[in-house]
Amino acid sequence: MTTKWYGLGMEFVVEQSLDFLSDTIKVAMTTSSYTPNQDTHNYFDDITNEVSGTGYTAGGKTLASKTVTYDAASQRVWLNAADVEWTTATITNARYAVIYKSTGVAATSPLLAYIDFGANKSSSAASFELQFAADDILYIDVT
Repeated sequence: MTTKWYGLGMEFVVEQSLDFLSDTIKVAMTTSSYTPNQDTHNYFDDITNEVSGTGYTAGGKTLASKTVTYDAASQRVWLNAADVEWTTATITNARYAVIYKSTGVAATSPLLAYIDFGANKSSSAASFELQFAADDILYIDVT
């Protein structure tokens, strides 16, 4: 899996003071028919081809147990959260997970980053789990 910031999402973090711990941060999944654009996609209403299926709710899930940690050795700020699971889900051809700040309105919900699974992933009446790396979902280099 590869995680990439949306350029305008990073701009939002700097200009609008994202509070990763307090804000409602969600993750939604799209099919490979969605083409992420780091330069022009800025709000959730730019997201197309969200997956659908039993056990998946449009708009995705809210991240829980969020943490922000500074690591002096790597000079990075790490953003992390608990893994996300859709239980007993039938999801076909999920390719990307889109992380965004939810305001409750797609046109004002800024995109932060997306994760490319590298291939389509599916589940059939089974658990679909998005496992984040042990140390981070995202990081900001401070060097």
